[in-house]
Amino acid sequence: MKYINENEIFNIIKQAENYNEKEVIEILDKAKKLNRLSLKETAILLSVKEKELLNEIFNSAKYIKNKIYGKRVVLFAPLYISNYCVNHCVYCGFNCTNKETKRKALNIEEIKEQTLQLLKRGHMRILLVTGEGLDNNEKYINYLCDAIKAIYSVEFKGLKIKRININCAPLTKEHFQKLKDCGIGTYQLFQETYHEETYRKVHLKGPKSDADLRISALDKAFSVGIDDVGIGILFGLYDYKFEILAMLQHIEYLEKNYGVGPHTISVPRMEAAEGSDFASNPPCPPSDDDFRKIVAILRLAVPYTGLILSTRESAESRNELIDLGISQISAESCTSPGGYSDNDKSSAQFEISDKRSLDEIVDFLMTKDYTPSFCAACYRKGRTGDVFMHIAKPGNIKNKCEINSILTLKEYLMNFATKNTKEQGEIFIKKSLSEMDDETKEITLNLLKKIENGEKDIFV
Repeated sequence: MKYINENEIFNIIKQAENYNEKEVIEILDKAKKLNRLSLKETAILLSVKEKELLNEIFNSAKYIKNKIYGKRVVLFAPLYISNYCVNHCVYCGFNCTNKETKRKALNIEEIKEQTLQLLKRGHMRILLVTGEGLDNNEKYINYLCDAIKAIYSVEFKGLKIKRININCAPLTKEHFQKLKDCGIGTYQLFQETYHEETYRKVHLKGPKSDADLRISALDKAFSVGIDDVGIGILFGLYDYKFEILAMLQHIEYLEKNYGVGPHTISVPRMEAAEGSDFASNPPCPPSDDDFRKIVAILRLAVPYTGLILSTRESAESRNELIDLGISQISAESCTSPGGYSDNDKSSAQFEISDKRSLDEIVDFLMTKDYTPSFCAACYRKGRTGDVFMHIAKPGNIKNKCEINSILTLKEYLMNFATKNTKEQGEIFIKKSLSEMDDETKEITLNLLKKIENGEKDIFV
């Protein structure tokens, strides 16, 4: 697999087992200065077992997340438009050999209706998801572009979807250019596993069975100017220590060649999927304790990168993991095409664990003193790629996030919140304003007045 040196990774993991407490504390001190960690330093943290040191790791992760992004947590929803797929991935409900899957590809009107359903709930950010069903031809890219245009065209109460990120199959350079021209935010593509032997075992048929084709897709995206990319691992396929260090090798490659690493890292754990016995019994499932360590150490290793947590995890688990460095979460998700309508009959990609409504999650975040955010200002202000990282790495993006998250929360409270959430939200906003410096508070108050007077979609 390109860019991944397996022997180096295994040697680093072995050497890291001989860590001492002093080394761990020095590494945490480095991380708290917002410096990215090396593979060796990350491996040492992954080897830590002592409860006291683990607590130091967890506390450091929370400190770093707040230092860079503040107390905002971005909310989004996935929108699955097709579950047709030509790949045989043994862990996925969409795999082409799964006879139990009820297939569906939404037409443009159905995509608009699903978008409207999300807007009515209060969602402003969408992750567009599709199976690799049309084999990367013109029909496939035209379908994606038409879907993006349709989503952006839908309006409810004077509001539209602010940004569409997309998780789709690798494309040609020409097709990536078409995607960029449609105004996408982040292009998201998970390698799933960076261990080559495991990759071959779980991807049996279709374009996805070519690991190099998949890993080089981000090169093609960067080559046409898509400079915001998201990567991820499907935890459960192979040893998590190896996977994290391999992903860091991939990040180092991207930074060296394109001057910027991923905008986001997703951390899905394998969940049961219809028609897949493999998904119900993954070979290397990380325990809940392991998973807490995974999230925290990723925040330390790449402090400026957004960490995304899906509704695969239970409500209880997500409530806890937000304190360990998560900066984006999905809410009220459906993983089947048409899933936001009552008459949906298609099959889901995997099972959802956290089934709380968006309003319930907004309410919960505020009780934890986190600001629910629907912001997409950075994409619209051109703060992407190295421009974003230039602001994020020293922790200066927090100044923008602090204002924009309050503005989007206010908009949600006025247009979508239940009575209880609205009352709590107004109290929360007053408290947040009292914690701001005078200049930031004045800017925010002036913009809040505009929203109260009927202006829509204000950001800085």
